[in-house]
Amino acid sequence: MTIPNDIFETSPAGSYDAVRPLIQNGDILLFSGPELFSRAIQWGTDTPWSHVGFIFRLDAIDRVMVLESLTSAGCCTVALSAIVNGTGPHQAPYNGKLLIARHRRFKELANETNLRDMSEFAVDRFGAPYSTGEIIKIALRIALGKLNVRLPPMLQPNDEYICSEYAAACYSAIGIKIAWDGLGFIAPSDFAADPEVDAVAVVKTV
Repeated sequence: MTIPNDIFETSPAGSYDAVRPLIQNGDILLFSGPELFSRAIQWGTDTPWSHVGFIFRLDAIDRVMVLESLTSAGCCTVALSAIVNGTGPHQAPYNGKLLIARHRRFKELANETNLRDMSEFAVDRFGAPYSTGEIIKIALRIALGKLNVRLPPMLQPNDEYICSEYAAACYSAIGIKIAWDGLGFIAPSDFAADPEVDAVAVVKTV
């Protein structure tokens, strides 16, 4: 079902320790942040959603990892606990709101071959920083989305992705297509609006 824009007002936030056992492989992490670039994405979609990543559990080493794409670092991964609590490379907890969500078909499609394809696609793109030109292209995609203009080929993402484009491309590798209108860019809000995505838990940051 579509996740409502007011979910942070209507659902209580749980601590990381309380929410962690609920998290499954392939879950979606939706962010609502106050930073300038976050506000641009929120402005472009008229929603609170500004960033998205997806989650892999590495139970062998007892870690819950978030794979994401950042303008400062490109595609990368970080422990969810670091985002929530401000540990490790994060000097402070995330300065915003967090929601765990789940695509209903992920578990059905997550066989060994598909997970390998998805993992290879995601990891092969780690570490490539955004270029200045790509950041400009992303800004143009946001503006075109706001203006309901269909994305021209020259502005299509290549190997440098805004967060939601990266997450959508990774899910595509497992056979999941995130529903969107084809205008501007695939946005974090498209994950929240997908009828097959359900809210799992609001996560309280420290």
